[in-house]
Amino acid sequence: MEVFPLHQMGLEEAKQKQFELVDAICKEFSGTQFLNLGDLGVPQPLNKPIQTEKVEKVLATFFHSEKVLLVTGAGTGAIRCGLAALLPPSGTVLVHKAPIYPTTLTTLKGRNTRIVEADFNDCDDIRKVMSKERVDCALIQYTRQKPDDRYKMKEVIDTIKEQKDIPIITDDNYAALKVPFIGAEQGADLSAFSAFKLLGPEGVGILVGKEKYINAIDKFNYSGGSKVQGWQAMEVLRNLVYTPVALAIQAEENEKIIVQLRKERLPEIKDVFIANSQSKVIIVEFFHDIAEDVLKEAEALGAAPHPIGSESKYEVIPMFYRVSGTYRQYDPTFEKRMIRINVMRSGSETVIRILKESIKRVMQRCF
Repeated sequence: MEVFPLHQMGLEEAKQKQFELVDAICKEFSGTQFLNLGDLGVPQPLNKPIQTEKVEKVLATFFHSEKVLLVTGAGTGAIRCGLAALLPPSGTVLVHKAPIYPTTLTTLKGRNTRIVEADFNDCDDIRKVMSKERVDCALIQYTRQKPDDRYKMKEVIDTIKEQKDIPIITDDNYAALKVPFIGAEQGADLSAFSAFKLLGPEGVGILVGKEKYINAIDKFNYSGGSKVQGWQAMEVLRNLVYTPVALAIQAEENEKIIVQLRKERLPEIKDVFIANSQSKVIIVEFFHDIAEDVLKEAEALGAAPHPIGSESKYEVIPMFYRVSGTYRQYDPTFEKRMIRINVMRSGSETVIRILKESIKRVMQRCF
């Protein structure tokens, strides 16, 4: 199968991202201020913890954007807040012609949104659709929604803006700090993603982009219970420092696995490739319908049987899991003959050992 995974930063690029973030921290915090777990509540006139505001300023500098806001509800909460600021009730949103991520679809339905589709892989189709349809905003998912997706974020943003200067929000979950630039750094009005997927605490979302939209979201998140507390913001920032390098190492191990498995040509494996599904993973396709049995054996051999936050701070051991819902929707037969592997913090040797032993046990038992 031909797929088009996103270009991911190498180790040297990732190291520079880490250094840039630490430099931004040093410009905003004094040494004593940073050695502080964070304050609580809604001190005036900020109406939010002081440490949270300082973390947001650091992230705005780091992402080369006008403003950043930390929100509750993780990535889903960030997308919902962003859509509430950009999309009027019963408005029309332009999306890629592909399955919409389930929680995002729920948000759109809850706003009685009219959904218009264009093939983002084809800029001419975007132009054609926008010439015929009234559209209030656009939503672009950074990672691949179906196996043959190959669109480039900057090209899609530029094409939409050339037709009409409507606000654009990008869903950067599974892409932020893997790719060199998020959507807001490439012309989108807002980028939304989860801190939990970047080694941060549970339940915190990050919105990056235009000040006027960020300010609007901040106003309707007025109550104290909707505020990200100082200690949460500091945990986001501290752990974010380590994320780019960890993800770059993960990408290196992915490549090693692909090279080794293609070299060995195991008789049970039909194909193996890297895909964004939704995080960047290894897809293994078998000749026989043994995927479910291989997953059971892999769990017994130490592999995680399901995600927690997909690359969260808790996910250390490699994950062997069924292919994503969008892949299964694209072709239901994938579920029986394909698995996805996320190496997390493990090395290639561990993943290959678990895969080989799992296949061996299944073949001995079933064939």
